[in-house]
Amino acid sequence: MAVQPDTGSPRILVLGIGNILWADEGFGVRAVEAFHKVYEVPDNVTILDGGTQGLYLVQFVNEHDRLIVFDAIDYGLEPGTMKVVEDDEVPKFTGAKKMSLHQTGFQEVLSAADLMGHYPERLTLIGCQPLDLEDWGGPLTPPVKAVIPAAVEAAVGILRNWGVTVTRRPQGAAVPPLLENDIDFESYERRTEAAALNP
Repeated sequence: MAVQPDTGSPRILVLGIGNILWADEGFGVRAVEAFHKVYEVPDNVTILDGGTQGLYLVQFVNEHDRLIVFDAIDYGLEPGTMKVVEDDEVPKFTGAKKMSLHQTGFQEVLSAADLMGHYPERLTLIGCQPLDLEDWGGPLTPPVKAVIPAAVEAAVGILRNWGVTVTRRPQGAAVPPLLENDIDFESYERRTEAAALNP
């Protein structure tokens, strides 16, 4: 059963962005999926697979007061390194040497939200240094895949610091998909492994 929010609770968006078709580009999407699979949140918290929607995400940012974003970010660090940045530092890192289209798009999302007068009062980026952004159709690389549990727990810690009750789903409980017809992590991994074995 969902935990009901307290009256006046801030509206919070937990967002994963990226492209699952380009190997480590999919980190943000896979991290938010993992979060959704393991944890339940109150009604004032929205869990969203933002994929590569770019400016279409402005409406979601505008509707929320606080924002946590999972994304693959080129920090110039060792592949698989997780780094958390907050508030005013976030726009700087969303532009860090990254080539992907969704990256520039999210900077534009934040700028548009600011122009519309609803920039998030709190903003946290949970980023992971990618190893491979060029493997079309490939899965996450091992060092990036390995950091997903830590990224999920980082988000849980942030939410709890914000006063949000986050609870583990009961073992074996059915988990609704974030998107209709989505390709979950395990199914995608099996598909790419099968393709590698049968080129």
